[in-house]
Amino acid sequence: MDLTAHTPMMQQYLSIKAQYPDTLLFYRMGDFYELFYDDAKRAAGLLDITLTARGQSAGNPIPMAGVPFHAVDGYLGKLVDAGQAVAICEQVGDPATSRGPVERRVQRVVTPGTLAEDGLLAPERESVLAGVNPAPTGFAVAWLNLASGEFSFSGVPGRAELDALFARLRPAEVLVPERIDIDGETPQQTRDSLEFDNELGFRHLADHFRVADLGAFGLEPSDA
Repeated sequence: MDLTAHTPMMQQYLSIKAQYPDTLLFYRMGDFYELFYDDAKRAAGLLDITLTARGQSAGNPIPMAGVPFHAVDGYLGKLVDAGQAVAICEQVGDPATSRGPVERRVQRVVTPGTLAEDGLLAPERESVLAGVNPAPTGFAVAWLNLASGEFSFSGVPGRAELDALFARLRPAEVLVPERIDIDGETPQQTRDSLEFDNELGFRHLADHFRVADLGAFGLEPSDA
């Protein structure tokens, strides 16, 4: 995409949006989070908010929708319930000293499995994030309950056992290296296969728990 054809503000927006292609970008402008282009159209449909236009950039009208920042939690809850991930982009620069658009950065990404705020969770729901890695002998599964901090893992020999495990866990989101047919309702996020590398994963976990290996947790490299 040729960003030079766009206004400086839209250049900034599009540069940030390119880093989150499958995520709605809430772009802070004053007292509102604004969405543009396809994000605006999708959010308008999911949230039942007005779709309008903001001037032009690159010679074309800019579809736009917005939500007030003081009411953002309610909108985030609706989007997460719909299985939609949202990137929250805040103003981090000082408007008084900025030349051009105020500096903005994504401060957090909210997904169905990473929602932990009590005000955004339904009373009967826990925020369980699961990861599944297909293996020659079945599936390696790990899951994290963000509300309680509980982290667990298990190996299952086949699809029937995987389905039974997920029926019990009811994960809000599943991370996979490739699409797998879990069910028609659980949101899936396809991640880079490198994130499921056994050796790299063990190293990260050992570093996190500050141990030489994970044998004390009952986990060996052959389990993944």
